[in-house]
Amino acid sequence: MAKKRVLILCTGNSVRSQIAEGLLRHDAGDRFEVESTGTKPGTVRPEAIAVMKEVGIDITAHRSKHVEEFNRQHFDYVLTVCDNAKETYPVFFGTAKYLHQSFKDPAIDEGPQEERMDSFRNVRDEIRSYLKGFPEQ
Repeated sequence: MAKKRVLILCTGNSVRSQIAEGLLRHDAGDRFEVESTGTKPGTVRPEAIAVMKEVGIDITAHRSKHVEEFNRQHFDYVLTVCDNAKETYPVFFGTAKYLHQSFKDPAIDEGPQEERMDSFRNVRDEIRSYLKGFPEQ
């Protein structure tokens, strides 16, 4: 049976969608081919890389990608992980099933480094919990 294709979409493709891509590929890569993208891509945040390493997943080779890179490709699922991406995502993914679950953006948190890292960890763990039931949401 062919793997289902999943595109995870966020605005910056720098934290939440990168974490989700790494987790889904690691935890269910036997069932899914996973990509992530952004409507206004930036760069993968070092904090996201660090918290993924803590759970044994290396996303250092990930890069932020613009949604146009996936234009006219077929996906079985398009998962938006932030409200802004849900409002602005392009509609060129044909028959894909669209799912949405918004997660807090830890990159906007201010304060001491350890508190900020805890925000990244919390988002990582929330995304992992959500993805355990994917795609049944």
